[in-house]
Amino acid sequence: MLEPGQVAPDFELPDAAMDMVRLSDFRQQRQVVLYFYHRDDDPGCTVEALEFSDLAEHFDKSGTVVLGVSLDDPFCHEAFRDRHGLLVRLLSDSEAQVSRHYHTLREVERNGVVKFGTIRSTFIVDRSGTLRHALYNVAPRGHAADVLKLIQQLDA
Repeated sequence: MLEPGQVAPDFELPDAAMDMVRLSDFRQQRQVVLYFYHRDDDPGCTVEALEFSDLAEHFDKSGTVVLGVSLDDPFCHEAFRDRHGLLVRLLSDSEAQVSRHYHTLREVERNGVVKFGTIRSTFIVDRSGTLRHALYNVAPRGHAADVLKLIQQLDA
């Protein structure tokens, strides 16, 4: 598990528009909320994405970009974003490499088949690229507001 004070693992992932996003591109410019979720259109994941989108203006005023990461492909993200009018940028970690670096994967066995699932987790990265918060096993409802409070405390 990652801990506050560590350097956030850098990555490069495609978003819903197939544009590549690197964590290091935000260094010295913006804080980053990086949240990992199960899959597009999962009820809890939809609630979480909608709540982050509802607070997008507040995150932006705090100099923070919100990035959602799942194992879904960019085309799935595009449909999810458009269907719900999401304002957060969704990144595709289809190879699960970033999820491994952030320790957000768990093995799930169903009907004798082992698959990987995502531990709903959120990381707050400051402008220097340092993890300020590493939150594992979060509940989706109300989480975006809690994260915004943590961001505002960093700014205080």
